[in-house]
Amino acid sequence: MRLIRTKRPLELQEFTENELPKYAILSHRWEKEEVTFQEMIHIDEKIRSKAGYKKIERFCARAHRDDLEYAWVDTCCINKESSAELSEAINSMFRCDAKFETIEHSAWFQRGWTLQELLAPREVYFLDSDWSDMGTRATLCYWINRITGIDESILLRHSRLQDFSIAKRMSWASRRHTTRIEDVAYCLMGIFDVNMPLLYGEGEKAFTRLQEQIMKDSDDQTLFAWENEDISESNPSGLLARSPVDFTSCSDIVPYSFSNNGTPFALTNRGIRLHLPLILVGQDPEETAMLILEWFRRVGITKNS
Repeated sequence: MRLIRTKRPLELQEFTENELPKYAILSHRWEKEEVTFQEMIHIDEKIRSKAGYKKIERFCARAHRDDLEYAWVDTCCINKESSAELSEAINSMFRCDAKFETIEHSAWFQRGWTLQELLAPREVYFLDSDWSDMGTRATLCYWINRITGIDESILLRHSRLQDFSIAKRMSWASRRHTTRIEDVAYCLMGIFDVNMPLLYGEGEKAFTRLQEQIMKDSDDQTLFAWENEDISESNPSGLLARSPVDFTSCSDIVPYSFSNNGTPFALTNRGIRLHLPLILVGQDPEETAMLILEWFRRVGITKNS
């Protein structure tokens, strides 16, 4: 793993996993003039004049003041010309600690990748544009909840991610955006504790693959609790959602089991196999049927299909 030494002159250093020191991570929105790995190892005055390098300098200075000798910045610590290195970095990002450059109403809260960067660390510090303290995830949890809809209990680390239903976690991502369509799925791998290869170019299939990976380790049927008004007879859909946007109204969805151990379901080479009650609607059995899934909305405490 590559880290930046925070003491000047700033330099990249490599560490094995067993010898990693404590380090700060910058969570930020990419803008123009970001510094790449190739530029960082061939530094010159032109690169030092870039806005992205000045951001790295100020972040490293702040980390150094906090007695952290090393820092990690995704723009320059990952060699993105290596697909294997990029895939490994993205699959392991959720284990990172982080510090943040943000303000309360920043578009940072709308970025897909920053969801895991908000939830994964033990501590999170919010900094303003002058790199001064604004507060921590704990002290600002009320406002973060208002902005993102994420429960205060997990912001305060009183709860774990797995304590929340799949649908609820998806709802946290429903208003976030990524530059590349595949990253809508890839940025959620840590949220659901799954790993899968990155296949840029697959488009919306990435989100389908994410849901299939989630099914391998979970029997939480709230995965199927999504809603999409565009679905119709002429535009049908299977049980899997097309995007996290379909989970926008699922923040109050809670799993409910008809049996002590839950009802298992599985992905097969012919589709998803479930054993659940099916209710015919109307007189013609070929027209409409309703599948009873194991979840309910907490507000009404009423089972839903």
